[in-house]
Amino acid sequence: MGTENPSVPPHAQSAVAVQEPHSRANPRTRARRGTYGVTHDNTRHTSRFTVIGNHLAQHPELSLVAIALAVHIQSLPSNAPVDIRTLAERFPEGRSRIATGLRELEAHGYLRRVRERTSTGRIVTRTISCNQPKPTRHHAPASAPAPAPAEAKTAQEEHPPSRKPRAPCKKHPLPPVPRPALLSPTLLRTATDLLATLHRQDPHLLLSACDTAHLAPGVVAWLERDVPPAAVRGVLTTGLPPEGPRRPAALLAHRLTTQLPPPPPFRTPAEPPPARHPRQTCDGCDRAFRSPEPGHCRDCLPEAADQGPRTPGAGPRRQWRGPGARGPRTGSPMYGRLDSFV
Repeated sequence: MGTENPSVPPHAQSAVAVQEPHSRANPRTRARRGTYGVTHDNTRHTSRFTVIGNHLAQHPELSLVAIALAVHIQSLPSNAPVDIRTLAERFPEGRSRIATGLRELEAHGYLRRVRERTSTGRIVTRTISCNQPKPTRHHAPASAPAPAPAEAKTAQEEHPPSRKPRAPCKKHPLPPVPRPALLSPTLLRTATDLLATLHRQDPHLLLSACDTAHLAPGVVAWLERDVPPAAVRGVLTTGLPPEGPRRPAALLAHRLTTQLPPPPPFRTPAEPPPARHPRQTCDGCDRAFRSPEPGHCRDCLPEAADQGPRTPGAGPRRQWRGPGARGPRTGSPMYGRLDSFV
């Protein structure tokens, strides 16, 4: 329990005092630094401890924030969240300083981030902490001694160095998206506006013009199936990883294809309403009736067929009812017009 830490030298000295030449170092200064330096009062831990190597604790290139983050991450259990948001809630340092420290650890091999796809199609990022990082720099093997200048010039003339052109980086094509049955200009405009405003809900979904043109027909296919734009936006923006997708356009194309809803049920088109003809005045009794063309009403059609064509300018025909008839005449102009509007 009272043993001394074997990783610390028995007489710790300051780094400045070690680098300072002995001829210039003052004996009193060396004595004062040795007296007031750090003194270890160590106790052996038997539980709840973490072994940290001096290559991390005394790393010459890592910042203090990066070293502290590495020590904290190595002390956590497996599957513990170590994203920027969680660490910013745990420590008073801001997100920018924590993000810079994590990038330092990743550059020196103490952290590795691997993207994986779950069974539900969601892309997650796995963070792997390494307490003993592997060397990232590979030293070239020792070569033969350099030839003389004359021999090197002759060899260079005989075999000129050939530089192979660097192949351009291949850009991974985007996955295909469903195609609509009819590319309507109105639906295409709605789909383009929907994709262009996704970054307002999630800044990681800022798409380029080429990605928007590729994804717009897939959104039109959803809109053709009676899916409202708000539902399409929810499908594209929910369930994203906290740090954002690595390829936003590819993720959106995958969701548009795999989660495409079925087409709506077939609906019989409704019968059009009957045509409503304009009002016409009967040539026989001046009664108002509806017809596409002027002429006689249905009561005067048999009489008009028996009497033949009407003489122009003769006025309306009147029906004689006899001396014993009572009641209003249905063929008079006044009563005919009143009956037509009742």
